[in-house]
Amino acid sequence: MIQNRRFALAFRLGALLFALAGLMKQIGIFSGTVSFRAFMYYTIQSNVLAIALFAILSIRTVKSLREGTHGSAGWHTRFGMVCAADILVTLIVFWALLAPTVDAAYLWTFENIAVHTVTPLLCLLDYILFSEAGRLQYRDVYYVCIFPLGYVAFTTVAGLAGYVYGFEGILSSAFSSTIELVPIRFPYFFLDFDRLGAMALAYIGGILAFFLLLSHGIYWIDRKRRKGTA
Repeated sequence: MIQNRRFALAFRLGALLFALAGLMKQIGIFSGTVSFRAFMYYTIQSNVLAIALFAILSIRTVKSLREGTHGSAGWHTRFGMVCAADILVTLIVFWALLAPTVDAAYLWTFENIAVHTVTPLLCLLDYILFSEAGRLQYRDVYYVCIFPLGYVAFTTVAGLAGYVYGFEGILSSAFSSTIELVPIRFPYFFLDFDRLGAMALAYIGGILAFFLLLSHGIYWIDRKRRKGTA
C-alpha cells in the first residue's frame, strides 16, 4: 500500500478529471449534442459511480494532508471494492459481448476507451495502490450485487412501462418488402425480455454470478495481503 498522500491526491484528481472528460465526451457535452438518454445505460451509471468514488476520495485525501503527507490513504475500502467490481464488469461485458455488435469506428474513440476501459482500470488501480488490507469482511462480497440488481429492476420497470431506447426495422413478412419499426424497450440484448423471454433471467443470473466471482477474488486477494502484513 502506497502511503504518500500527495501521490494519492495527484492520482485521484487525475482519475477524476479523466473519468469526467470521458463521460462528458460520451454523452455529447463537448459536441453540443447532449443526450441524457445515455444515463439509462449501465456503462454511464457505473462511470458516474466511479466519478463519485474519485471525488469522495480526493476530498478525503485533501483533508488528510493537514495531518501529514505520509500515512494511509486507504479510506472507504468497502465502497472502493464495490465500485471497482461493478465497473470492471462494464469493461468485461462490453469487450466480451457488446464490442462485436458496435460500429468498428467507435471502438477506438477516446470516449469508448475511457468509459469502457481506462476508468474501470483506474478504479481497480486505486484500490490496489491505496486500500488497507484487512478492512473487508466476507459479507462485503455481496454488496457488489446491489447496484446491478437495482439497475436491472430500474430498466425492467422502465421497459415494461413503455420506455423506448430506439427502433429497429424488420420485414413485416417473408413475402413483403414493407419495413416495420419495432421499439427496443431494453438497453442490452441480454436483458431483452421481448426477444429472450425467461431466458433473459439466465443471462442476468450468469452476470450476477460473475459479479460474485469477481468480488470473491478481490476478497481472497485482500486476505492474502492481510496475512502478508500480519
